[in-house]
Amino acid sequence: MEVWIAIGAVLLIVIAVAVFVIATSRSLKRLSSRVDTAWNDITVQLAAREELLPQLERRVRAFASHEEKTFAAFAEARQASSQAETPEEVSAAENRVQGALRGLFAASEGYPQLQSSREFLQLQSDLVEVENRIQASRRFYNGGVREYNTKVKVFPNNLVAGPLHYEQRTFFEVADRAAISQPPRVQF
Repeated sequence: MEVWIAIGAVLLIVIAVAVFVIATSRSLKRLSSRVDTAWNDITVQLAAREELLPQLERRVRAFASHEEKTFAAFAEARQASSQAETPEEVSAAENRVQGALRGLFAASEGYPQLQSSREFLQLQSDLVEVENRIQASRRFYNGGVREYNTKVKVFPNNLVAGPLHYEQRTFFEVADRAAISQPPRVQF
């Protein structure tokens, strides 16, 4: 009888551990999927902005064609942004794009005809809208990463996460915190 009690206790412990491992693994998969979905949303928003940038550059270039240094920096930033794939690479590229956008809009300030152009005003409005969506997507992604990383690091979940190769994710951060607290100023 004592043997059966010991076997039953061991089986209960094994079943409890198995249930814990399965539940934790499913939870980590769900959180990982949420982070992946949030990252995909960021890439969609960045692609939407990428479609606006050539139009914006053409419009400014029509009035300020002699600003070659500004346009070269803008082209380099756009190229770096289009080639970036990981959150670290995209973060670095974002810093360059934000700086290049500020330079482009600074160059456009000297041209009142450009600033009053209906097309330019519409591009500014579209860019502000896209930047707001990028910022919202960034917050959602970083919130998901924070929740996932916490789950991966906390005991006893870390006992399951390590052997199953659930690694911490990287936040999507921009070096210039002011640049992410509000979109680039494009209203004049």
